[in-house]
Amino acid sequence: MTDSTPPTLDARQAVWLALWVSLGSVVSLGITRFAYGLLLPPMRADLGWSYTLAGAMNTANALGYLIGALCCPWLMRRWGATRVLLYGVLSASVFMAACGAFTEASVLLTQRLLAGIASACAFVGGGVIAARLGTLRPERSGWLLGLYYGGTGWGIVMSALGVPWWLDSHATELHNWQGAWVGLGALSALCVALLWRQKAALQSIDGHDAALAKATAGHAAQHPHPERLPLKAMSLALAGYTLFGVGYIGYMTFVVALLRQQGQPDAVVTGFYALLGLAVVASSRIWSGLLDRAKGGGALAILNALLCVAIALPVVSHAAWALWASGLLFGAVFLSVVASTTAFVRHNLPSAQWASGISAFTIVFAFGQIVGPTIVGWIADGAGGLARGLGWSAVALGCGALLAWRQRTMTQSMP
Repeated sequence: MTDSTPPTLDARQAVWLALWVSLGSVVSLGITRFAYGLLLPPMRADLGWSYTLAGAMNTANALGYLIGALCCPWLMRRWGATRVLLYGVLSASVFMAACGAFTEASVLLTQRLLAGIASACAFVGGGVIAARLGTLRPERSGWLLGLYYGGTGWGIVMSALGVPWWLDSHATELHNWQGAWVGLGALSALCVALLWRQKAALQSIDGHDAALAKATAGHAAQHPHPERLPLKAMSLALAGYTLFGVGYIGYMTFVVALLRQQGQPDAVVTGFYALLGLAVVASSRIWSGLLDRAKGGGALAILNALLCVAIALPVVSHAAWALWASGLLFGAVFLSVVASTTAFVRHNLPSAQWASGISAFTIVFAFGQIVGPTIVGWIADGAGGLARGLGWSAVALGCGALLAWRQRTMTQSMP
């Protein structure tokens, strides 16, 4: 008989496990996805890329993320969240390091696609484990989830400190950006090694969840046709979140290139990106009250509007205050937009539909991320350059805020 008794975790153990699991978000988003923005300028200059092709690299990564996110439910049913997390971060590290071995655009696009698939598995698997930790320590569930998402910020900080240093110290070498990719892969491999040491503890949480699933299987069999997700009633929130995906990824892909284009020194670029990462770490504490209060699309609308302002600042002004305010505001907001959709689902849907609701938001977000970088790059290749491309990202977020603001609670939206 499978034991469904929950593992015993005191508050300290739960926090430490959340920190270890956050290494998954360090690798999957903080390094695998967002370090590319730091490497885009030297890769583009060295390889003669257009901004459209440079953006397509992150489009490929986002497409891979969508594929991985769609495969994750099946993979976790087969192997469990712990294995999906561990093999996801391991694969992402390998694909990232391999970017240092090639210069052909087609090969690099393929590697970014594969890294996106692996990072989605790592991020989703880690998120599931973090959520399970929250059920074991419900009085600290928000804090534990915040620690997990905060790993993305630490990955951004590590990239901000390491990549510019490497590029500067190897400035005379041919294809000096390749060594940075290898270094990021090695840093990620260290995270994998540390995370792997917690495998037994994480699998104990996985085992408890599997036991509960078996214990409730009879109930599921009696309800084989769950109520259909009310997509029409939540369409404005879905549309607003799609435009968030379009707008935010354009900024993270091209903002460093814009700063380089403006002639900002290396120290400023490093400080800007590190500040953005630290703001991500702090963000979960800042917006928790708003997410608890806003039952409709209000939280998504406010956060989208703030991101619109953050992106517009370095476009309209080269002043130092505008630059620092942009990085601080953007970092303090963008991951909380993801959390706002989870909060919306929890406020408006029955628990049986939470997984379907979160999946719907994940899919439209992924489509937005796929479209955003290539469109911004295409606009940047024309008159107006990067400033105009990022201005378009700001407009997308502004429109997303307006749509989300019109989203009412489900009881008000449904007939």
